[in-house]
Amino acid sequence: MTAALAAAVALLATGCASDGGDGESGGLPGLTPSASAPRSPGPESSGPAGTPEPSPPPAKGSVRTASTLTEGLKSPWGVAVLPGGDLLVASRDEGTVTRVGAEDGKKTPVGSVPGVSPGGEGGLLGLAVSPAFASDRQVYAYFTTESDNRIARMLFDERKPAGQQLGAPDTVLRDIPKGLTHNGGRIAFGPDKMLYAGTGEVGETGLAQDPESLGGKILRMTPDGRPAPDNPKPDSLVYSLGHRNVQGLAWDSRDRLWAAEFGQNTWDELNLIEPGKNYGWPEVEGRGGKAGFVDPVAQWPTEEASPSGIAYAEGSIWMAGLRGERLWRVPLDGTKPSADSEAFLNGKHGRLRTVVAAGGSRLWLVTSETDTRGTPERGDDRILGLEVS
Repeated sequence: MTAALAAAVALLATGCASDGGDGESGGLPGLTPSASAPRSPGPESSGPAGTPEPSPPPAKGSVRTASTLTEGLKSPWGVAVLPGGDLLVASRDEGTVTRVGAEDGKKTPVGSVPGVSPGGEGGLLGLAVSPAFASDRQVYAYFTTESDNRIARMLFDERKPAGQQLGAPDTVLRDIPKGLTHNGGRIAFGPDKMLYAGTGEVGETGLAQDPESLGGKILRMTPDGRPAPDNPKPDSLVYSLGHRNVQGLAWDSRDRLWAAEFGQNTWDELNLIEPGKNYGWPEVEGRGGKAGFVDPVAQWPTEEASPSGIAYAEGSIWMAGLRGERLWRVPLDGTKPSADSEAFLNGKHGRLRTVVAAGGSRLWLVTSETDTRGTPERGDDRILGLEVS
């Protein structure tokens, strides 16, 4: 497709912060890791069962658009991969879920999520499939209602007619702050089978530094929505704080958690997430070197990124850019970049919302031209199949 012109974006969102570089823990009181509880995965994690640290990937990578899997999606946002490879895709503004065949791109309506109240950046956002899906058939959704953002799970019954395959929502977490902007919304099950959620501070910047608020955080919970027992504070869902608007979550081959978020006017960020740490918003945007806060691993001017989804593949973090209309590659050497970030597909497909690992060197990339801020062309929005290195 020809380059799409992104609509003016008044709201640019990621806020993290700085790292003093002095070894300070960077947490708020009450959010330091419990000495009696095992630490959840972080930068010092040994990774899965003796997995060695991989060699850094080449400094220069490549991206090839191998296929257009499907077209005609309306305001696609969250994507979850079913066993077997088919995709579940959330429509932010329509509040519906569509199944997309991984082999043929066939679109099948799955159902609607009751209670979704779209508006601004809110609506039906992230999707995740239960780690026990083979037995429990549960699909999780993060969505905006009239009163809050919340996470619910629904039974997915493929035996029912198309469009009627989602059961009634069972709310596992409510009262996440909502607003017209900065609703966060990305959810994912980690290697530890806990559910992680990126939230936003909905324009109320003080929420990000308030350990009692669910806004401006990364949350970690059991599949039932209870605080994970080895969270930094055992009775709190808060895993990390000081975030402006987290919309990207991914784990590398050593089970380390990475997150992308929107900056305000200056810097968008990629952060390596450690339990209990404070990523600085609104005290710091980008690298500030300020004691008590964690600096981003990589940062970009907001006009070059406005990052949403991220994925890990071939030794690199791949980050979809909305305003930037490009796919960023961040090659990793452990917990640090091994080379400069590279931009691919600049302006070729318009705004890019979500990127999903599809095994090996393959990625699924979801465009976002029909989200009211793009300039949709015939066929938008699309899911593209990429081959990367």
